[in-house]
Amino acid sequence: MNGRETIQKITAECARVLLGVVFIFSGTVKAIDPVGGAIKIDDYLVAFHLEFLKIFSVLLSMNLSALEFTLGVCMLLGVYRRYSSFLTLAFMLVMTPLTLYLALYNPVSDCGCFGDAVVLTNWQTFYKNIVLLAAAVIAFRYNQKLLQIYTYKAYWFVAIFGYVFAILFSVRNYNHLPIIDFRPYKIGTNIPEKMAIPEGAPEDEYEYSFIYEKDGIQQEFTLDNYPAEDSTWTFVDSKTTLIKKGYVPPISGFQLTDFSGEDRTMEILEDTAAVFLLISPNLTEASDERIDEINNAYDYAQERELQFYCLTGSTPEEINLWIDYTGAEYPFLYADATVLKTIVRANPGLMLLKGGNILMKWHYNDIPPEEAFNAQISAILEGKTDSAKEDARKWGILLSFAVPLLLVWIYDYAKHRRKQSRTEAAAAK
Repeated sequence: MNGRETIQKITAECARVLLGVVFIFSGTVKAIDPVGGAIKIDDYLVAFHLEFLKIFSVLLSMNLSALEFTLGVCMLLGVYRRYSSFLTLAFMLVMTPLTLYLALYNPVSDCGCFGDAVVLTNWQTFYKNIVLLAAAVIAFRYNQKLLQIYTYKAYWFVAIFGYVFAILFSVRNYNHLPIIDFRPYKIGTNIPEKMAIPEGAPEDEYEYSFIYEKDGIQQEFTLDNYPAEDSTWTFVDSKTTLIKKGYVPPISGFQLTDFSGEDRTMEILEDTAAVFLLISPNLTEASDERIDEINNAYDYAQERELQFYCLTGSTPEEINLWIDYTGAEYPFLYADATVLKTIVRANPGLMLLKGGNILMKWHYNDIPPEEAFNAQISAILEGKTDSAKEDARKWGILLSFAVPLLLVWIYDYAKHRRKQSRTEAAAAK
C-alpha cells in the first residue's frame, strides 16, 4: 500500500468512525425518549402544514431512531459497506438542505437531532451536518477500504438485530419512563433552584426604534436621535427588537393556578411534608388503565394528610368528564400543557414532591398496586433509594445489545474468518 492509498484508508476510517458514533448516539437518544421525538415531529408537521400526519408521529419517531441507530451500527462495524455508506450519504443529502432551511427561516426552534440530550441551535445543526455530509461523501467514495468487523455471512444478522433492538428499546421507553431523563425535571431536581435567576445574570437586550412622519414622509429613528423636541414630527409607531437573549433558567413556565386564577405554585413547592401531582396535559387523551392505582395513591395521601392534585391543561368541561368517568375526588390545578409534557412522558403520570424536590416519577404503567405502593413511598420518604436497581437495568439493556453481537462475532470468526484467511494465504502462495 503506497502513501496515497494509506491516506485514503485513514481518511475513510476516520469518516466511518465519526458517522458511526454520531448516528448511534443520535438514534439512541431518540429511542430513549420516543415521546419527545414525536413532539418534535409534530412541530415539523405543523411548520410544513402536514398536520394530518400527526397520528403517525410516534411511529415515525421510533422508526427514525431505529434507522439512524442501524446505519450507525453498520457504518461502525463495516457491515454492508456499499449500501450503508450510500444510505448514510442519502440521509445527509436530505437533512443538510433541510437544516439550512431551518437555520434561515426558523420554523422550529431546534432540529431535535440529539433529542434533549444535546440541544443545538439551527445554525449549529447545519454546520454539524456539513461536516457529516463531507464524511459521508468520503465514506461512500472509499467504501471498499472500510474495515470489516464481520464477514459478509453475518451481515444480515447485525443489520436486522440493530434495527429490531432499536425498535424494542423505543417501545420500552414509550411504555415506561425514559431510562435516562435528559429534561430539567429529572428525579432529584429541586424545582425552585432551577427556576431561579442568579444575581448578575445577563438580561435580555433590546433595540428600540420609533417611526415618525413629517410632510407625508415616514422615517425611523433610534433612542439617540428621535425628534422628541420637534413638534413638526408626528409619532406613528414603535418597534422593539430582541438583539441578545439573556439568561434563561433551566425551568421556566412552571406555574400552577386553580380555576379561579389564584397562583398555587409556591404553596406546592414549599410543602415540606409531601405532595402528589397527577399530571395529564390533556385528560381527553389520558389512559384509564391504572385508575385503581391512581385512586389508591390518592387514598394514601388522604390517610396521611398529604396534598394530592391533578395538574392539567384541560378545560373545566373535560375535567368534569374525567371525574364522571373515573370517580376522581382529588382537586385539579391548571398548568401549561407543554410544560406538563416536559415534566413526565406519560399521560397520566404521577410525581412526588417534597420541599420542591422531585423524589419520584411514575409512568401510569408503573404505578404499583396498593401494598407495594405504600411500601415504596415509605422507603422514598425515608430517603431510601434503589439506585443500584436502576444501574442494573441500564447495564442489562446495554449487555442485551452487546452480548449477542459479540457471540455472533466469535462464531463468525471461528467458522468463516479463519477459513477466509487461510484461503487468502493459500492464494498468495
